[in-house]
Amino acid sequence: MKRRDLLKALAMLPSASMLGLSSHVLAAPSTQNRLLLVFLRGGYDASNLLIPTSSNFYYEARPNIAIARPGSSPNAALELNADWGLHPALRETIYPMFQQGEAAFIPFAGIDDLSRSHFETQDSIELGQPLNASRDFHSGFLNRLAKVLGNNGKVAAMSFTDQLPIAMQGSAHIANTAMRNVSKANVDQRQRDLILKMYGDTSLSQTVKDGFATRDEVAREMQEEMNSANRNAISTKGFELEAQRIARLMRDKYALGFIDVGGWDTHVNQGGASGTLAVKFEELGRGLAAYRTEMGDTWRDTTVVVISEFGRTFRENGKLGTDHGHGSVYWVLGGGIKGGRVAGEQIALEQNKLFQNRDYPVLNEYRAVLGGLFSSIYGLNAGQIDQVFSGIKPRDLALI
Repeated sequence: MKRRDLLKALAMLPSASMLGLSSHVLAAPSTQNRLLLVFLRGGYDASNLLIPTSSNFYYEARPNIAIARPGSSPNAALELNADWGLHPALRETIYPMFQQGEAAFIPFAGIDDLSRSHFETQDSIELGQPLNASRDFHSGFLNRLAKVLGNNGKVAAMSFTDQLPIAMQGSAHIANTAMRNVSKANVDQRQRDLILKMYGDTSLSQTVKDGFATRDEVAREMQEEMNSANRNAISTKGFELEAQRIARLMRDKYALGFIDVGGWDTHVNQGGASGTLAVKFEELGRGLAAYRTEMGDTWRDTTVVVISEFGRTFRENGKLGTDHGHGSVYWVLGGGIKGGRVAGEQIALEQNKLFQNRDYPVLNEYRAVLGGLFSSIYGLNAGQIDQVFSGIKPRDLALI
């Protein structure tokens, strides 16, 4: 085996964090409460997800892409309350959950980072550290949460991604594995034997073995479902299928999970009630609804939080899209939440209320909001929350 081939094979192994797992990660979750964070990378247009139907300025600012007020057409917004509506693409998925008290939305949510850069803002959010202080770029907030929850990181946690995201990086050992091609072996048996032999007399011998064992177990768990998909038992593709796979693992093994979904940077022709963004909302909604179904009875002890790095400009641009903005809308889903409402601090959306005359302002700072949710979900005290989000006061929105 040539050296470059060996290096290539090593690169396709699970991440170093995954290789560092010990057997406790494969045990059932130590807590009945499960949390899945869904990160929408690209800054989704929150103003066309949660529509400010009582705002005349919204309709003036978006003459081509606005969603009509409830009841005005078959593709109008779905009424949530007197001020807010939901995109009609979520009629069959998220809207029924809202009506049943299993979904809530938090507008004007986000971070005080003003760079409007995808990468900088994503990094800032995933780190979860104060912006005006020295930051540790190897310590993400979900890793710190795992450490608080699981006695030095022994909570069963998994990132369902190709690479370990910043949010999951840190001193707690957390695995990552993508669900899209989980049954496809990146390393054949011959390469595997060579890698095990290479590390056989080193301190990494056991961690390499553990990494292979974890990948084998995940593949076995998913193989039956994957075979069903190959026989057209599952007709949909993309996030819906991935969400079902994630749910099977979260239901039986993992208490804390992370998944990111890309493609939300809609500068051009994003559409309104139909079009590019509507399709993405519909696919995302189907995936989240499938996750809910697959979780079964454990859904009542599950919370799903959907966030993005920022929202988008309140006004449509000249290319019938929207540009990088500031405040966003977070989603909170779960069988045990106190949903069916739009939560958090809110203001009437008028021109003079926009941030820098262009964006949603941030009124519900994300670390305070997430800190409040974590405190309610897990019963964490102020000191424990400070270990996850230092220097903030948790904000309890009474969603749990």
